[in-house]
Amino acid sequence: MTAAKAPRAPNAPQPKLPTEVAQARRFGKTRSAQSTALIEDYVELIADLLAGTGEARPTDIARRLGVSHATAIKMIARLKREGVATARPYRGVFLTPSGHELAARVSARHHLVVDVLIALGVPAEAAEADAEGIEHHVSDATLKAFARFLQGARPRTPHGA
Repeated sequence: MTAAKAPRAPNAPQPKLPTEVAQARRFGKTRSAQSTALIEDYVELIADLLAGTGEARPTDIARRLGVSHATAIKMIARLKREGVATARPYRGVFLTPSGHELAARVSARHHLVVDVLIALGVPAEAAEADAEGIEHHVSDATLKAFARFLQGARPRTPHGA
């Protein structure tokens, strides 16, 4: 459910549109983030499964991401093409060294976003859910600002900023 916007006063100035170049750059950044978000989600989950259970089977990946087995298989093939994962018959999916590096970066970014949201008073469950979308769209500059913000706030999460 989205909050309704307050009605604009009749004489209120209209918000200024950004330049075409600036707006196109922003939308391009969003499209780019959306295309890498899936790869990042899969790699992060595979790393978590490997750390937690010792294996990352396509069936488990599909169930945890709420996708069909066929969808998971297609994405695993893409991860292999991208060089971030390998798969062995009857053994599951494994990350390559670059896959492990990507998973570490994505996990750190996820934890930082969760920690900021919790520090702002967002309930932990909502912070985890919201971070799944936000984490793919924040810039390095924003992440650095988040880290600076948390240095001034007391860590209140299991992630411990």
